[in-house]
Amino acid sequence: MAIDFSRIRPIPVMARDEFPMQEGRNFVRAKPKVRQSCAIRELSDALATAGFATLDQQAKVLGLCRSTTWTILKGSHKSSGLSATIINRALAAPHLPALVRAKILKYVEEKTAGRYGHSKAQRRKFIAQLSIEDVEKAYLRANLSLPALRRKLSITESTAE
Repeated sequence: MAIDFSRIRPIPVMARDEFPMQEGRNFVRAKPKVRQSCAIRELSDALATAGFATLDQQAKVLGLCRSTTWTILKGSHKSSGLSATIINRALAAPHLPALVRAKILKYVEEKTAGRYGHSKAQRRKFIAQLSIEDVEKAYLRANLSLPALRRKLSITESTAE
């Protein structure tokens, strides 16, 4: 028995960032999570650009263990993204290249601003767990102004409520 392909309708093709994700019973667009994955991929690219090609080198410069570094850089991290603990450890690493530090700080700014789809409660918890001392040191090393950082964090904290 032959199949008549003329009667089969083509399935519409969706762009990668248009696939709905299921959260409980609500469907939401995947764009924030795709944006977050791209930001984490940029971190991996920054490490490679800085000359850290092997997993051992990348783990050492980030101040993380190999398995954690592998999970982050290979994209098999949780959908919640990088935790405040991981960010604190990476920012406290003494030999973190400026480019990588800048990518991490950009990630922190975007996550606290809610660009990755986290709820206000999740963002408030993330901010509370961040080591402000390490973030401030990282800003100073990146030649960014502390008043701008404090303004961003206070704005984010007030809007997170």
